[in-house]
Amino acid sequence: MVISILPLHHIPLIKESDDIGEIIVNALDLSGINIEEGDIIVVSSTIVSKAEGALLDLNTIKPSERALELADASGKDPRLCEAILRSSRSIIKVGMGPIIAETKHGFICASAGIDTSNVAGNVNMVCTLPVDPDASARKIKEFIEAATGKRIAVLLSDTQGRPFRAGAVGVTVGMSGIDPFWFYKGVRDLYDYELKSSVIARADEVASAADMVMGQADEGIPVVIVRGVRYQVSEVPATTYNREKEKDLFR
Repeated sequence: MVISILPLHHIPLIKESDDIGEIIVNALDLSGINIEEGDIIVVSSTIVSKAEGALLDLNTIKPSERALELADASGKDPRLCEAILRSSRSIIKVGMGPIIAETKHGFICASAGIDTSNVAGNVNMVCTLPVDPDASARKIKEFIEAATGKRIAVLLSDTQGRPFRAGAVGVTVGMSGIDPFWFYKGVRDLYDYELKSSVIARADEVASAADMVMGQADEGIPVVIVRGVRYQVSEVPATTYNREKEKDLFR
């Protein structure tokens, strides 16, 4: 399997009510890139959130008592702590710096996925995850497929940390047209041993690979095309990745 990761240039700064699918198709034309059957388009969840108006002005937020407690425990802005609470089902762990929360979608990540980078250049403006990332991915996918006549998959990615390992990687928070897993059960290895339960997080692998091209600073590449990946076509939510609490050995 040979994989290509193609940055998509000519994406403008996104504002509320922009149509991400239409912007991607226009950028493809300007870049002279033709979509191929089976391409995976990875889109930064931040630009989707901006287009959908999922921004918060911290100046409009009054911290609750619980938010003030979190601020004392973490050293974070009490207004940001309140925003995290409003975006969360529960708070999992608090340290001096990080607040690990379970988002309303069920993702477990720092600050409930709320981010400040590449939002507005204003520390008082923060970006939450899209309300329904899978629906957002599906809308983008359907627009691009209608415009190009090609079957594709779309991933919405976010950069998140991992328990027990330093550093952050790209992960999938929304998807359409792809099974999140690649199953090796029943396949034989180099020594003819039959694999019993090997399951690979294929969509997350793609999101992480795309993240290397997207970058985290001023690269200005919120959309990447990943070509050549083997995957199964499916329409399941990204929350399929969420481990059931009773099976989570770390909670």
